[in-house]
Amino acid sequence: MSPITVFGYTVPTPVLVVYGTAVGVFIDVDHLLIARFKTGTWDAVRFCLANPVAAVADQARIFGPGDVGVLSRLLSHLLIIGVVVPALALSSVSLAILTGIVLYVHLVCDVVWDIWRLDHHADAAANTDELVRSLR
Repeated sequence: MSPITVFGYTVPTPVLVVYGTAVGVFIDVDHLLIARFKTGTWDAVRFCLANPVAAVADQARIFGPGDVGVLSRLLSHLLIIGVVVPALALSSVSLAILTGIVLYVHLVCDVVWDIWRLDHHADAAANTDELVRSLR
């Protein structure tokens, strides 16, 4: 791929690495908006502001069960990708491609994680059912 330019200016590789990392991380800000919509409070945002390390290192502490939801999160990511990538293409096709790749990988990782959690919970539920049957 040719060097990435934005409005005629070549973007250095280290800047692109920082940009890609930021895009891959900050797409998850939508989780805070979904939680706000579902709960009616800004508790998740307040928690992140009070505990910034948890926002990166221990995201399980941010949201309660059902605050975000798997399908809501994936739909939100898809909508963001569908708007951001074509919009970026107006200024730089190369930057849009890089962004699309980063967000695609993020989305695939989210789906893999969700499948693993679903399988893990299904296995745990099956083991619990077996345990209950054995106690009867």
